[in-house]
Amino acid sequence: MKYSIIGSGNVGTALARHFSRNGIEVGIANSRGPESIQPMVTQIGGKVTAKEIEEAIKADVIILAIPFRAHPLIGKMLSDWSGKIIIDAMNTYGISPEELKGHASSNLVVTSFPGAKIVKTFNQLPAKLLAMNPTEGAGRRVMFVSSNDTKAAEVGSQLVSDLGFAPIFLGRIDQGGALLGMGGPLILQNIIKFG
Repeated sequence: MKYSIIGSGNVGTALARHFSRNGIEVGIANSRGPESIQPMVTQIGGKVTAKEIEEAIKADVIILAIPFRAHPLIGKMLSDWSGKIIIDAMNTYGISPEELKGHASSNLVVTSFPGAKIVKTFNQLPAKLLAMNPTEGAGRRVMFVSSNDTKAAEVGSQLVSDLGFAPIFLGRIDQGGALLGMGGPLILQNIIKFG
């Protein structure tokens, strides 16, 4: 399974560090090109590599860690996203309910990536907390996962676990997963699971 992160802000960088810490290969890309993130990639080390977005979208699992309004631009890069899992790590800061048209934000993301399976996760924690080691004492920090596709949810949950978090599946995006599409980090943002 090949992974990539699109977005090199606080969330994308925090996730890249978790990939590196766990020895998992990942490409990271942004709109400014690999040269702009090479110093960060060099500092992180491990199996993190700077990529062009055109290369990053070739991965099997693509994490969107970009401003919400930017996702349609990425979606237009391919006409068919079949076989790919898009992990929506975006929040809808500054997006009005009217712009979401009464939908969970991830259900709008689906329309920009025809054929892809969407998983909502990695968006519930503030970036500083996301960047911290998810192991706390004898427990692991909880990361909620939601998807309308069972197999994609399994892949997303496994990645969450591989990065050191404790995945909890909330169900379909339009049900329990709608909680993850809210405008900002959740109030329940530092839950530790033991055992």
